Amino acid sequence: MSYITTKDGVQIFYKDWGPANATPIVFSHGWPLSSDDWDAQMMFFLSKGYRVVAHDRRGHGRSAQVWSGHDMDHYADDLAAVVDHLDLKGAIHVGHSTGGGEVVRYLARHGEKRAAKACLIAAVPPLMVKTASNPGGLPKDAFDDLQLQTATNRAQFFRDLPAGPFYGFNRPGVKAQEGIIQNWWRQGMMGSAKAHYDGIVAFSQTDFTDDLKKIGLPVLVMHGDDDQIVPYADSGPLSAKLLKHGTLKTYKGFPHGMPTTQADVINADLLAFIKT
Repeated sequence: MSYITTKDGVQIFYKDWGPANATPIVFSHGWPLSSDDWDAQMMFFLSKGYRVVAHDRRGHGRSAQVWSGHDMDHYADDLAAVVDHLDLKGAIHVGHSTGGGEVVRYLARHGEKRAAKACLIAAVPPLMVKTASNPGGLPKDAFDDLQLQTATNRAQFFRDLPAGPFYGFNRPGVKAQEGIIQNWWRQGMMGSAKAHYDGIVAFSQTDFTDDLKKIGLPVLVMHGDDDQIVPYADSGPLSAKLLKHGTLKTYKGFPHGMPTTQADVINADLLAFIKT
């Protein structure tokens, strides 16, 4: 397996598949998953001749289960460490959910000299938690409850979330897919409860407004209007407006986990964006 060691001594696992001279697509996964969540995208784009790269966020998957650094600045720095180590140039950055926040903070914090485009899928920016300046956000109590369940009954919580709202399997007429549910649970339980606990604060309370405003490259914002995890109205449309060159693509009835359950649609639209 391939690892890098960050400046603060954290081992980060990564995958790097495809021709070294091909256009790189870098994938940043959501909470509390791993790079495995991008299987459908990595195999698709690999078949199209791209180089595909994905890492496990610190505390997640096969990366080191350190007790600290579970915040967006460290997430962005870890992503930068992978990109720099592989000497990637002209990269397309794709982030899902928390990974979308990671991509936004990375581009704002480390600049765009190694990047060409970005895509945010069901991503957490601009800000998830409800505040005086963000009245459409979710109440902090909702995130406090996520932390409580993560700290006290993570195994059951990580079964209930994918079996219900994450993939929209709780919607009438939607057939649950057991393999997808179990794969979500598998990825989640590989990681650290401490990283997942702290990560809830990172994805819910980080304000990405200024980061979004700094980004000058083209960004595709993809969001389902039936997202039960990152509600559509207070995320995708607002991010697209804050970006200098943001394009919003709304998916009617799609859930939060649409890169998995609607991979054929998401992959085709992402490929079209990359090619334009």
